[in-house]
Parts: sequence; C-alpha cells; structure tokens
Amino acid sequence: MFPSLADWTKVEAAMNSACVPVGQSHISDSLFAKQKPAFPGAELLVGYDGEILFHKAFGSRSLIPGVTPLSQDMVFDVASLTKVLVTTTLAMMLVQEGQLDLDWKISRIFQTFAIHGKEQMTVRHLLTHMSGYPAVAPFYKMIAKADMAGRAGVMTSRGAVEIIHNEIFRAKLDNLPGRVTKYSDIGFILLGHAIEHLSGSTLDKLANRVVFGPLGMNSTGYIDLTLVKRKGMEPNFDQIVPTARCPWRNRILCGEVHDDNAWAMGGVAPHAGVFSTASDIHRFATQMMNSWKGEGGLIEQETIRNFWTKAGLDPNSSWALGWDTPSKEGSSSGKYLSSSAVGHLAFTGCSLWIDPERGLDIILLSNRIHPSPENNVIREFRPLIHNLVMEAIGFGENKSDD
Repeated sequence: MFPSLADWTKVEAAMNSACVPVGQSHISDSLFAKQKPAFPGAELLVGYDGEILFHKAFGSRSLIPGVTPLSQDMVFDVASLTKVLVTTTLAMMLVQEGQLDLDWKISRIFQTFAIHGKEQMTVRHLLTHMSGYPAVAPFYKMIAKADMAGRAGVMTSRGAVEIIHNEIFRAKLDNLPGRVTKYSDIGFILLGHAIEHLSGSTLDKLANRVVFGPLGMNSTGYIDLTLVKRKGMEPNFDQIVPTARCPWRNRILCGEVHDDNAWAMGGVAPHAGVFSTASDIHRFATQMMNSWKGEGGLIEQETIRNFWTKAGLDPNSSWALGWDTPSKEGSSSGKYLSSSAVGHLAFTGCSLWIDPERGLDIILLSNRIHPSPENNVIREFRPLIHNLVMEAIGFGENKSDD
C-alpha cells in the first residue's frame, strides 16, 4: 500500500475512544481494554517523506475549570521532548563543530566537578543516562525554602539555577558512571549547563537562534517565567493546553511548565520547559531525517547517525545518544518500527517517534496529566496507536530487522 492511500478508520476510532469528547465526562466504549480515557484530548500527526499524511485533534483541551474543545496545532507542554528538541540537538551541533567531544570528562569542562566518584563521568554517560545520578531530585523544595528564608525572589530566577547546579556538583551518585542505565533528569540538567558554559549562551537563546528559528518552528519555545514576572509578558493562554493541578502552586497549570524543577529554574531548563505544536515538531523531525539521509540541514549525516546508534555501553539498554530506540519487548513505539527508529516520551503525555528508514514521523501530543497525573492508561494506548498507524499505511506486516 502507498501510504497516501491509507485507511485511517481504526486510527480515528482509537483516538476517539481514548479521549473525553466535549460534553461528556467518560467513555463507555474502548479499543484498549480500559474504560477510563487515556487523556482529555490529543493530537496525532503522521508524516511521510516530509509530507503530512494524517493530522487531526481529538477530544477536549481542558476539563477544569470548564470543558473546552481541542483544536489542531494548539500549544502543548512537551516536557521531556525538550531533551531531544533542544539539549541533544545542541550537543550534536557542538560535537560537529569541535566544541564538544562525547568522551570528554565533565571535569574537563568544570574543573571543580570531580568529587564523590564523578571524576570518570563523561558527556557520553550523560547522553546515555549512565551518569550514576538518580532519576530526579526535589530541588524545587530547597529553592522554595530559600525563597521563604530571606532570599525572596530566588524562585524562578538565575539564582535558583545556580543553586541547582551547585547541588548537582556536590551530589553523591547512586552508581559509578557507566555501570547502570537509569533515566535521569539530573544528568540532562548537567549536560545543559555544560552546553551553556561552552557556548557562552543560554539554552533558550541558542535554541531560538540555531534550531527553532532556522526550521520555522514559530510556535515553539520556552516560556521564560522571569520575563512574565519582570515585564508582565504573558503567553496566549487560549492556545495553550493546560496540564495538571499543582499542589504547591495551588492552580491548574497553563502556560507555565509542569515540571517542578524546570519551573523553579524559571521555565528554561535542559530537561523540560519547551512548549510546541504538532506541526512544528513535524518540521523538526523532517529536518532530522534529511540529515540522516545526508540531504543537508542542521546536523551532518555522520553526527546524527552516531547519535542515533545505540552507544553500546549497556547491551541491555535501548538508549542511543540522547534518543531512545524501540526496546525488544513492550516498547511504547509498538512492534512495527524499523531498527533505525528513534524517539522520546514526555511525562505530560507527548511523544515523538522517527523511523528514518521509512521516512516516517509519528507525533502524539496529549494532556494525559490534566487534571491529575494519576491517569496512566496512556502506557497501554501508545503502542496500540503506533501499531494502528503502521498497519494503516502498510508497514504492519513485516518489521525490518536489518
């Protein structure tokens, strides 16, 4: 089957069954064995060779304080997709420019870093989530205490960022670098700090100048909370999809990053903070595939193929450099993507998978944590929808195992 002749009937039925339609509070019919919806609303975009095969929004933008419809190309908090849209991409660019080497020790970049077993930690360890750092740490609680104890105004400031960097430098590791694969926001915060240090610029300015701007990603970027606080600049809330009710910020979040540590850092962070649309992420994915095929773009072919190949430090890990790959069993990507595929997930309910061998990108943006992060039905839904997409466009029979 030629992908443009795809039958999207089952895909649309699954998307509809996973959402909360405007005017309804629950779903009685489901294709994935759960009666609870996976999310209030979601947007699915499927691209092929740079063209859009399918693009549609389903369900509700919000449930609280009122039920509102989700429209195409609204802006989502894409959470950990920040890691690939910004931090990993900037690392690729620094590597190809000779300003960064994957096997540099972090102590070469920061001379005061090598304590508590961290002297062997490299850039590669950070990108493959083998740094030895824990997954997360509640830095925001420390910032909140400092804010109330004589350092009023430190929350969402550059001072908060410096406090977090210092804590990461001083922190003890759970494991020695290179021993265990553990997905870590902390490692990516450190990687982003190294990128800013080497480039002499902040992540948001770098991303706007060398990624978002050149790719025409005009609806993508960080929402800098320091500008909101100092200058009263506010985003267009009507076009932004709200996320969860935050217990310590005491509100449903909309137009401010959900991740607590990223919020404490002022909304600009290496691990989370970017807001984007499905169309913009499709532009990004298309550019990355062009680079993989050697057809020009931001990244050189040799660089992106290196980053998109499993690093080999842990034979049981699915991680390449900054990007995940389909795991052997139970992958969120489903069972049909090729062995060259890469992707990433986000806590807020967003995901991006790219299959450069087939020229495919599949973008699912949702607000599964609205109004509460307790809903985890998306774990079952992600592989289902990817399988249905691949079957619809004729790639469902035989998975490539090159």
